[in-house]
Amino acid sequence: MLDAGKRLLLLGGGNMGTAMLGGWLEAGLPGESVTVVDPRLGDALRPFVEERGVIHSTSVPPEPVDIVVLAVKPQMMGEALPTLSAALTPGTLAVSVAAGTSIATLEAALGARAIVRAMPNTPALIRRGITGAHANARCGPAERASAEALLSASGPVEWVDGEALIDAVTALSGSGPAYVFHLAEAMAKAGEALGLPADVAMRLARHTVAGAGELMIRSTDTPETLRRNVTSPNGTTQAALEILMGDEGFEPLLQRAMTAARDRATALSKD
Repeated sequence: MLDAGKRLLLLGGGNMGTAMLGGWLEAGLPGESVTVVDPRLGDALRPFVEERGVIHSTSVPPEPVDIVVLAVKPQMMGEALPTLSAALTPGTLAVSVAAGTSIATLEAALGARAIVRAMPNTPALIRRGITGAHANARCGPAERASAEALLSASGPVEWVDGEALIDAVTALSGSGPAYVFHLAEAMAKAGEALGLPADVAMRLARHTVAGAGELMIRSTDTPETLRRNVTSPNGTTQAALEILMGDEGFEPLLQRAMTAARDRATALSKD
């Protein structure tokens, strides 16, 4: 449960930052307990400031906070982190949702403190995200609970034991929505090639992907069981799956794609 008595500083008011902010407010956090630092008051952030009492500032106020959430782009971290010094106390918890920014980098800039490195994904925009998280050794049960309360406002949280696994989380769920969107694109184009009108093919693809995803969430069956349930012997689905599940099919292709994403995330953390 979010602690309404804590002061939060959100560094970055872009899509991910405001998605998380919306989840916090829906969970009951008072708007006036959150300060968002962003060079401009963008369209995504404006309603929270004008209607919910969230405080907007173009620079970090010199006032101590309990939690700072880092939601700026990785390439902006080097410039942004030093500006936080006036708001930090030894007990301030730092939660970073920036891809490729290591805990070591954060510790070097913010000092020895409790730090959680997390990787949410874009369905957080509709409170249907999922987040992978790793806590450094200075995080005790209270700090982990505070971080989980913040992150879970946008969807479930999965904790991983090693920081290196955050790069695997990035490759799977962090980048994963793009894979699903591309699947819908490809299905629609294939349907159009088979003679369907483009708009009809796209609606069929979008609803098929969304409906299958919702079915997986609601069902207790594994994806494998769900797949088998819709695959009749010698039927149309089996004919398609013989292609998709072949030696050069979807699984090895996705393995190569996710390995490339993981490797890029690892490289970013070393830049």
